[in-house]
Amino acid sequence: MRLKQILLAGMLAGCTTGYAQTALSTKIDQKAQSLEKQLVTWRRDFHQNPELGNREFKTAEKIASHLKQLGIEVQTGVGHTGVVGLLKGGKPGLVVALRADMDALPVTERVDVPFKSTVVTEFNGQKTGVMHACGHDTHISILMGVAEVLSSMKADLAGTVKFIFQPAEEGAPTGEEGGAALMIKEHVLENPKVDAIFGLHIDSQIEVGKIGYKPGPTMAAVDILTIDVKGKQTHGAYPWSGIDPIVTSAQIINSLQTIVSRNLNLTQAPAVVTIGVINGGIRQNIIPESVKMIGTIRTFDESMHTFVHKRINDIATNVAESAGASAKVNIEILYPVTVNNVPLTESMIGTLQNVARKENVMLINAKTGAEDFSYFQQKVPGLFFFLGGMPKGKNVADAAPHHTPDFYLDESSLVLGVRSLSRLTTDYMEKNKTKAK
Repeated sequence: MRLKQILLAGMLAGCTTGYAQTALSTKIDQKAQSLEKQLVTWRRDFHQNPELGNREFKTAEKIASHLKQLGIEVQTGVGHTGVVGLLKGGKPGLVVALRADMDALPVTERVDVPFKSTVVTEFNGQKTGVMHACGHDTHISILMGVAEVLSSMKADLAGTVKFIFQPAEEGAPTGEEGGAALMIKEHVLENPKVDAIFGLHIDSQIEVGKIGYKPGPTMAAVDILTIDVKGKQTHGAYPWSGIDPIVTSAQIINSLQTIVSRNLNLTQAPAVVTIGVINGGIRQNIIPESVKMIGTIRTFDESMHTFVHKRINDIATNVAESAGASAKVNIEILYPVTVNNVPLTESMIGTLQNVARKENVMLINAKTGAEDFSYFQQKVPGLFFFLGGMPKGKNVADAAPHHTPDFYLDESSLVLGVRSLSRLTTDYMEKNKTKAK
């Protein structure tokens, strides 16, 4: 009889816990839905008033003001302009961090919307527009919504939530530190120590209502490549009297493409070597003395990473030497591979399937884009997933990619973003409540 009573008590406790968790999930969903208009208002305001990396001053002020109104502890000026909010739940538990990036890009917007950005600035010596061409405006708005949702049920939270609003994900200005690496350096994952971190990225080429994820390596490591080619200046009518760095640079660029196409085992992992900038010359009839090229390297495998660096240096210096020129190669390692912790991902995918419905949660291939969320994942278990932002029925081929003037997002994705991050937080706390000290 005593054994039956114990078993019955355990079953009732489990039912009570499950009911409480279901009730909390319902509460989250309802609260998130009620914020839809506010989410759109926030997003449009941030979109119309974009700020570049480490210069997100007004953006940070708006975020900090909102968090303070919710009664959340706020720390500003972390990693230059970063904002960190701390929400202590009414019950003991683990610490969950949620991250949103805040910076915009030097892109001139072409999308004809009422809240189109008309901000203009100078970037790398060139006049340019400023645009949230990667969706960080939606990330900010979603996390502000999550803060409102979770603060409204503070007493029910079995743990602590750390809201990380991060500057300069796209990279800090020349000569400055920034982004996730600097926030970590300034102890954002400590006091209290974070146990797990979640983040999302809106995707203009995944249909709204859907979520994409991948366990393990998810986004590439990224390096900045600079090659300075030096020749001998001469009159354009007498090329034999000089050494042409433009022709030499063209030969280097073509040869660099053989690294991926001929030197790497692409069945092991993908890789990309791209030259995106080439500057040299001032007049049509002058062969210049030098050319500067800037590019990007993307890899997922450490051995490939090392090999690609070596091949770039060998090709550039040897091709230049064969032309009588010289080449100096510099590679700046920017972000490591974004690696989703496999046990954490497998544990939490059920939550995303519950939020978006199982048929809308897709296992995707690795992306050659990069994310400095990877720095957080090097320190604590992390899950980074992709939220659909492409209008329903639109052809992927017609959807403008990120970092372009025509980048466009369906704002109905915002509520799903809030629900996803909120539910991941509470479900993680519930699944791991026995680990709490």
